[in-house]
Amino acid sequence: MKKEVKMMRRRAVRIQVWVNNDENARLQASAKKSGLSQEGYIRSLINGYVPKAMPPPDYFALMRELHAIGNNLNQLAAKAHATGHLDRTAFQQEADHLRRAVQQIQQAVTAPEPRTEPQGNPNVHPP
Repeated sequence: MKKEVKMMRRRAVRIQVWVNNDENARLQASAKKSGLSQEGYIRSLINGYVPKAMPPPDYFALMRELHAIGNNLNQLAAKAHATGHLDRTAFQQEADHLRRAVQQIQQAVTAPEPRTEPQGNPNVHPP
């Protein structure tokens, strides 16, 4: 005989809110930027958190690369500690790799992005 398990919602209270078109557009845009659903975005606000925009697409790959570089540097440090000798060439290669990765992260996070909307008012002609 199988036991029947009832699935229950974690949230039992439903709230309906009316918003105007501008508020709805801002909610949709904010939720999309954060990578959350509209409901998740509102729950974050209710719980005292303002969701941040999702990082650029390259962020996670760059973070994995930084972790790998850190791991390599840690291994070089452990070997240097055990043997009393530092492989300067390997260390310099990893340090250069780290410097390039940091530059890529800075570029991905701080570089301006091209404008997506047309420039100026198309109904106004230049003088």
